[in-house]
Amino acid sequence: MVLESTMICFDNSDYQRNGDYFPTRLNAQKDGINLVCLTKVRSNPENNVGLLTLANTVEVLATLTSDVGRILSKMHLVQPKGNINLLTGIRIAHLVLKHRQGKNHKMRIVVFVGSPIGNEENELVKLAKRLKKEKVNVDMVSFGDHNSNNELLTSFINALNGKDGTGSHLVSVPRGSVLSEALLSSPIIQGEDGMGGAGLGGAGFEFGVDPNEDPELALALRVSMEEQRQRQEDEQRRALAASNTEGTAQESTGAETESSPAAVDTADPNSEEAMLQRALALSTETPTEDALPDFANMTEEEQIAFAMQMSMQDAQDTVVTQQAKRPKTEDVTPMEVDEDYNEVISDPEFLQSVLENLPGVDPQSETIRDAVGSLNKDKDKKSGESSDKDKKGK
Repeated sequence: MVLESTMICFDNSDYQRNGDYFPTRLNAQKDGINLVCLTKVRSNPENNVGLLTLANTVEVLATLTSDVGRILSKMHLVQPKGNINLLTGIRIAHLVLKHRQGKNHKMRIVVFVGSPIGNEENELVKLAKRLKKEKVNVDMVSFGDHNSNNELLTSFINALNGKDGTGSHLVSVPRGSVLSEALLSSPIIQGEDGMGGAGLGGAGFEFGVDPNEDPELALALRVSMEEQRQRQEDEQRRALAASNTEGTAQESTGAETESSPAAVDTADPNSEEAMLQRALALSTETPTEDALPDFANMTEEEQIAFAMQMSMQDAQDTVVTQQAKRPKTEDVTPMEVDEDYNEVISDPEFLQSVLENLPGVDPQSETIRDAVGSLNKDKDKKSGESSDKDKKGK
């Protein structure tokens, strides 16, 4: 397995702003550099890749490393500026390779050129002969269709390879083409034996497998991918359904809790719980204002009748209370109870005091005075009759 250290020269001149390669020359070149880096590193884990820019003052962005992420992070910060300086860039790339850690690594330079070259042909040939003595291979990627570029680069590659050499290559990408696709089928990626692209791990094909070489494996990978996608979709649907069911259950539980009092009302009226609730309601029931008569709508005669009824009930309660307070040794006869009761009821002063305390009753009305007066007459008459009886007895 070939060990190799590669320096990539990035053309970041102002010409890279052109949009003849989608989306621009600069971005298309970045895709091509990404492809080259992945190919070199994946073909052998011990391979190293570095990056430098060619416009104006040549700058080494990343020294030789196997960390492709470091190369890509530096490359995406590059912006177009100035003009290309090809000879200086190649010389500095050679110096970086000479200081590589793996001395058994072969040296290679990959140069992207998308700007007019301002150097003479003899200068390029002289540099190519020097690189040949140092055993450095150079791959040129020419794009942009600039006049005389391909002729100069062809002379450079021929001087570097010599009569029998094949280690250096020139890839010309015309306008309208995709730079990365042109590189994918070129010797820069495929190598001399056409197997260099294996280092990509099939990056140029779906699932990393060339369907032309292994159609059964490509089909199996595609079916497996579809099954995995279907399983993920089913799991998402089940999770969504479970969350919806849980939310519905919580809502129904809350509804049952709110409607629990109504459930008691619709229960069996003869059940033990219903009977207990009715008994509790009766035991805690208190009289309301609705139980009292409406004095405002009653006639004066109705008010007097109600007052008489209330006075009789109060008098009876008073008699019962007095009887409860009497000593047990005292003999109480029904006659005595009746006499006390009649006496209390017939007492005009007691009746007058009761009527004064009743709400809505005017004790000074003519009807009240007449009723009290009649009681006084009856009382005087009875007292007269009792006095006559006493005289006759004597």
